[in-house]
Amino acid sequence: MEYEPTIGLEVHAQLKTASKIFCGCPTEFGGPPNDHVCQVCLGMPGVLPVLNKRVVEFAIRAGIALNCHISEHTKFDRKNYLYPDLPKGYQISQYDKPICIDGHLTVAGKTVRIVRAHLEEDAGKLVHSGAAGLHGSDYSLVDYNRSGVPLLEIVSAPDIESPEQASEYLSELRTILRYVDVCHGDLEKGTFRCDANVSIKPKGESKLGTRAELKNMNSFRAVQRAIQFEIERQTDLVNSGQRVVQETRLWNEATQTTHSMRSKEDAHDYRYFPDPDLMPIVIDRAWVEEVRLTLPELPEARRQRYVNEHGLSSDDAYVLAESKEMGDFLDKVLLLGAPAKAAANLLIGPTMAYLKESQKDFAGTDITPENVRDLIEATNSGKLNSTSAKIVLSELLQAPSTVAKVIEAKGLVQISDLKELEQVIAGVLDANPSQLAEFRSGKTKIRQFFFGESMKALKGKGNPQVINQILDEKLAIEPG
Repeated sequence: MEYEPTIGLEVHAQLKTASKIFCGCPTEFGGPPNDHVCQVCLGMPGVLPVLNKRVVEFAIRAGIALNCHISEHTKFDRKNYLYPDLPKGYQISQYDKPICIDGHLTVAGKTVRIVRAHLEEDAGKLVHSGAAGLHGSDYSLVDYNRSGVPLLEIVSAPDIESPEQASEYLSELRTILRYVDVCHGDLEKGTFRCDANVSIKPKGESKLGTRAELKNMNSFRAVQRAIQFEIERQTDLVNSGQRVVQETRLWNEATQTTHSMRSKEDAHDYRYFPDPDLMPIVIDRAWVEEVRLTLPELPEARRQRYVNEHGLSSDDAYVLAESKEMGDFLDKVLLLGAPAKAAANLLIGPTMAYLKESQKDFAGTDITPENVRDLIEATNSGKLNSTSAKIVLSELLQAPSTVAKVIEAKGLVQISDLKELEQVIAGVLDANPSQLAEFRSGKTKIRQFFFGESMKALKGKGNPQVINQILDEKLAIEPG
């Protein structure tokens, strides 16, 4: 029998407020263990939580960007469970009245419904220690720095049909949250975490199978691999006459497998009830509209604008819009009158290669929109060739300067003088008689050798068009 997977994702996005959701402790990453804590986030007796208004505002921003309805009436509930990193013995969350409901996200033509996005506080973090190591520790330590950090849990419907779609959905979701400036989206620091609910069912049937929840995935690639493994595991179970049980499973990156952690709880296991220390919230419609007006152009709208108004390809538009900083930068370059395709080529090619090599974000570079405009003009006018332009771009990415100053300092003005180039190329041909003979015998691919040697002799500053023109003329001459 053929089976098809059904996948739903639960994303915990840490909201980038300066302080925690119910107290004034900082949310910044790092610091000594238990340094960013107070009586409230440690759950001391007699203390009362006070809601951070900015947390609610950020949830509204995210909800609007995800096409959600923003609830007029919402409240906080206590989710009861006992775990060492939960100091109060319960988590303040939202159960039956979440702040955002009925949204959707469209990725690569596939619309994924967003059932809800609700606010809650994060728990602490267990650090497994001792001589036995992580998977058999002698003891565990707890760090409460993360306790009380505001989270927006975004729950999708089971609309995702493949591991690849899951990865694409997560990537677009993170991009949107970064665009509206509510989440850093850093998987390594845990500010964007994902759990996946995976089940299989006979192809064509509407009834969903028993799901397993997957945790401990710290990259989009890990999510994709974990889901793929789980689909195969469940398929093997069913085909062998066994049944899938509802449980929580952990992804093991080292073995590329999942293993059982605990049986999966349902809502009634948590004994939800309204938190008596927090008043219900009424969200004014005027406030929602004020927040809506502050939102930037979102990634998909930017992509469509790049394609429809500036003639860029869909692939180029996707890459450029993935980073809000790079997209904002390109928009400034376009406002200066630079041609879109030339600017896109500089950003997608050598700039992104530099960022990858240097492990920097675009915001950490020193280049300006005026630099890019001037670099394109210098290239189009023949002052620079493409090789020299990349050298100039690299210098501008690393330190503040101007195109003119870098060209002068590096001596990169393109050589286009016909007589000078003819003399250099003639010398290259004379110095390589055996290669010239091979070319004459029909091995025309060796022509690129002459071009490379000519450019080397000119220290990369020769005009490629003129060099190719001279080579065509000289190589077409029959030997006398």
